[in-house]
Amino acid sequence: MSPAFKYTLGRFGLFLAAFVLLWPVPLNPLVKVMVAFVASAALSFLLLRRWRDEMAEQLGSVAAKRTAEKQRLRSALAGDEDAAAAGDRVAAADAVKTTDAVKTADPVKSPEPVQETETVQKPEPDAKAETEPDAKAEPETDAKTEAKTEIEAEAETEIEAEPVKVEAEKGRS
Repeated sequence: MSPAFKYTLGRFGLFLAAFVLLWPVPLNPLVKVMVAFVASAALSFLLLRRWRDEMAEQLGSVAAKRTAEKQRLRSALAGDEDAAAAGDRVAAADAVKTTDAVKTADPVKSPEPVQETETVQKPEPDAKAETEPDAKAEPETDAKTEAKTEIEAEAETEIEAEPVKVEAEKGRS
């Protein structure tokens, strides 16, 4: 049973015990609930310290794992290849743990054999596909964009320069 669940049940149990003890007292039921709530809070502070500490440890470790994973994901999104590779290793380790848990969960029943899948080769890209931009392609970096624009500018000047040379040669003859 998780420490948070144990602590919550303990708090609820103390509240019910305090409320039952206040039942015969001639007070408004709302006042009885408030007094029982305050009494259960004080008693839980004294009596449930160990469970509260266990719950705090568990929540702290979960928060630390989430923070580490969040930092790793941010680094991977920023382009850190080591962080992305670390995430692949973490995912692989989690898959192994899950597989081990499944194997140990029911030792009598043997796991079903894994079916092998065929690898599908991608078809060769068409010339038309190369000229059209792909919506799924990753965005180009500034350096790539600058290099392309320089190449395109040179190609345009060469194309514009050829008709001038041809006209000049026609004028000479």
